[in-house]
Amino acid sequence: MQMMKIEAPGTPAHEVVYTRLRARILFGDLAPGEAVTIQGLATVLEAGMTPVREAIRRLISDGALTFQGNRRVSVPVLTRADVEELVFVRKTIESQLAHRAATRIADPIIAELTDIDTALDTAIRAGDVQGYLARNYDFHALLYAQADAPIMAGLADRLWLRFGPSLRVVCGRFGTESLPDRHKDMLAALSARDADAAATAMAYDVTQGMDQIAQMLSGPSDSIDSA
Repeated sequence: MQMMKIEAPGTPAHEVVYTRLRARILFGDLAPGEAVTIQGLATVLEAGMTPVREAIRRLISDGALTFQGNRRVSVPVLTRADVEELVFVRKTIESQLAHRAATRIADPIIAELTDIDTALDTAIRAGDVQGYLARNYDFHALLYAQADAPIMAGLADRLWLRFGPSLRVVCGRFGTESLPDRHKDMLAALSARDADAAATAMAYDVTQGMDQIAQMLSGPSDSIDSA
């Protein structure tokens, strides 16, 4: 996972478009089930059709978009079964990332994580959904970058693309204050270099966040969409 960054000068157009479209999906600007045209995305992203098609191809491969035909794509709609799978895989991968990070992290990074968490708390109090989602992602991305496990971090990043749009729906319906986190527990564990405690805090953090999504479902065939 990589923290969201401002595009560097000279970045290839296809990479700029991919990054912008990915952010729109990750932070819920495209709602689950909302079909959009390729031309519409090109207009919103102020980009040509070729880089937009390439970005869409990559994001379909990532599982973040589904091709609908008639030059339309949409963000997949989560089912209860999807959420159960995501909880299992996220707890497995992200807890291990936190465990590894706790034994490798430097004090300046812990300070940076603390600043991000403070900004996240401010967003929660202000009801700033976009700020909450961005700072929450930044916290996890920076933490996972300390694990020295690029394969697992990459897998975690793809998983975030799967549930991010649904988390935005949760925020929209219930507000940011309904989304507790275990970041304070993680920060304490990281400061103590307690790998087991960091892994446990991460498992709880994942479970709490995904439970908010699961609560919007009442049966095995239900799904989360933008309605």
